[in-house]
This record gives sequence, structure tokens and C-alpha cells, in this order.
Amino acid sequence: MIPLLASIPSPSRNVIEIGPLTIHFYGIMIAIGVIVAVMVARRRYERYGGSGEMVERVSIWTVIIGFLGARLGYVTTHTGDFVDQPWEVFFIWKGGLAIYGGLIAGTIAAVFLLRRWRGDVFAFGDAVAVGLPLAQVIGRIGNYFNQELFGTPSDLPWAVEIEARIADAAGYPGSTTFHPTFLYEALWNLFITAGVILWLEKRGKLFKGASIAVYLILYGIGRFLMELMRTDTTFRFLGLSRNGWVSVGAVIVGAVLFWWMQQRREVRTLVGPPVFIAPGAETVPATVDTEEEDEGDEHGDEDAASDDSVATDPPS
Repeated sequence: MIPLLASIPSPSRNVIEIGPLTIHFYGIMIAIGVIVAVMVARRRYERYGGSGEMVERVSIWTVIIGFLGARLGYVTTHTGDFVDQPWEVFFIWKGGLAIYGGLIAGTIAAVFLLRRWRGDVFAFGDAVAVGLPLAQVIGRIGNYFNQELFGTPSDLPWAVEIEARIADAAGYPGSTTFHPTFLYEALWNLFITAGVILWLEKRGKLFKGASIAVYLILYGIGRFLMELMRTDTTFRFLGLSRNGWVSVGAVIVGAVLFWWMQQRREVRTLVGPPVFIAPGAETVPATVDTEEEDEGDEHGDEDAASDDSVATDPPS
């Protein structure tokens, strides 16, 4: 019997050339991931009683600062790659964004702005808890086009083919197929991280602020497992890479935050009927149309006032 899949071939090219313009697939995937994350976060934050405009305002700065943090996190751990060509520090389309650096920088920026603009920090955290892993799924496709973030050599049917020059540079001369750790992480984020969060929310198991804690726990576990197979690390302590140790820290922080949020037992505000990306039975009815209010009974004005109060951000 001929095997259905001998290995996963890598793309023959990672750019699109339109005249003098060169567009990198990695950049396209990152951009799509950011858009998806913001759209999902906006919809979820609105369902938590917040303002979609608030998400957009915060996201602009969070994305910019997060990218800077992600690039800085990568460069500081791969300084040897830029000794001969230091200007390539700015060439992010070639790959090289440390997700933990981006998460830390982005979180600091988001908390600061939400406090300043009177947003709801925990509701915002829950809103991005699903958008983040979905963005990471899309971003890992960009790693596939760049032939990076692969694991140790493997002859499994789903092993990814890597060019000899790239394999040699990774320290595996003679090897051509490797564990597609970028694919493993993408599947983990899609079905485990995002999937479990949505499942728990649908069953009403999470109090306010717990969804982002579950994200930290599940993503941290998945990333820890991936780090055991990754080959692109430049530093290891007790056999574990920097990102491996940071993953352990993420799991611990997430577990403490989860315990705290569940102990607080603050019921999450859910405006309107459930949607796939924001499940759970509504706790507050959605705002009704103005014309319908005018046709209502004598209590219409009171209902409208109640609905308007829901549309604003709850205090953080």
C-alpha cells in the first residue's frame, strides 16, 4: 500500500513579487492574525458589556508595543545572528518574534491604557483569551513558509521537509525531515487552548477573569512541550530553553490567577444571546431598537436607561 503522506513538503518560495514590490507570506500571516485577534476580542468585549471602540483604541498601541517587545525578546536571545549584519534587526519579515516578549510588553501596555481610559482590565483579558491563540495559529503558518521553528529529525509521515542548507545551519547535516513543531503548536492552540476555553465558558465554569488565566496555563503547557523538541534555541539551563522556563512561569502565574479569579466568584456580564466565540447564557438583555422602544409600554424609558448603562464599560 502506498502511504498517503510520506512527508510535508516545504513551500518552494516564501514571497510574492509584484513588480518591484516583494510581499512576504510571513508578514501576511502576522497581519491576518492581528486582524482576527482584534475582531474576536472586540466581539467578546462587547458581549461582556464593554465598548468595541475601547478594544480598537487599546489594540492599536498594544499591537505596536507588543511587536516591539516580541522583536526585542528575539534579538536579545539571538544576538549572534546580527553581528555581521546588525541592520537585519529590523527585518521582521524574515522571522524572529518572541511571543513571550510580545505578551509581556503588550500586557503592560494594555493594563496601563485600560486603567487610564477606565476600561475593564479583567473583561479585556477574557476578551483576548480566545483571539490570542487564534492569532498564534495563523502566525505559525508564516513560520511554515519561512522554514523555521521545526523540531528534531523525524521520519514520521507528517514530518516536514527542510532545505539542506537550513538543516545544516540548525546542526543537523544530512537530515531532511523534521518534527513540524510549528504545526503542533498551531493545532494545540486551536483545539486545546481556544477550544477548552470556549468549552468551559459554554458550560458556565469560569468566573470573570478566569479565561485569560486558562489561556496562560494551556498555552504555557503546550509551549513547554514544544520547547522539548525545538532546535532553534541558543541557550539552555538544566536542559531547558529560556522559553521553556518562561512557559513554566506562565503556567504558575496562570494557575495563581485562575485560583484567585475563581475564589472571587465575580459573575461575568454577558450581554445578549450567546455566539460561538463568546458562549454562555446572557445575564443582561441586548439593547433593543429605538423604534421598538417607542412602541413599548410605559416602562420603555426605564428599559432604555437600563440598556444604555450596559453599553458602557463596567468599572475595573
